[in-house]
Amino acid sequence: MASAGGAAPFWRAAGMTYITYSNICANMLRNCLKEPFKSEAISREKVHFSLSKWVDAKPQKPTIRSDTPDH
Repeated sequence: MASAGGAAPFWRAAGMTYITYSNICANMLRNCLKEPFKSEAISREKVHFSLSKWVDAKPQKPTIRSDTPDH
């Protein structure tokens, strides 16, 4: 939603993207939770994905990765 006067959102004025701002807010919220909710929320923060190199238009064996965002 645009604000009157053409003012930029504060996260953009701070030089960050909305995704970066959103990740910071989500991380702060997770850290404010009490147990056992905090542990559950932090465990859902993990990201799982696979990478495959392509050689001669054929995928090679995928590499499974499991990373967590930096804190």
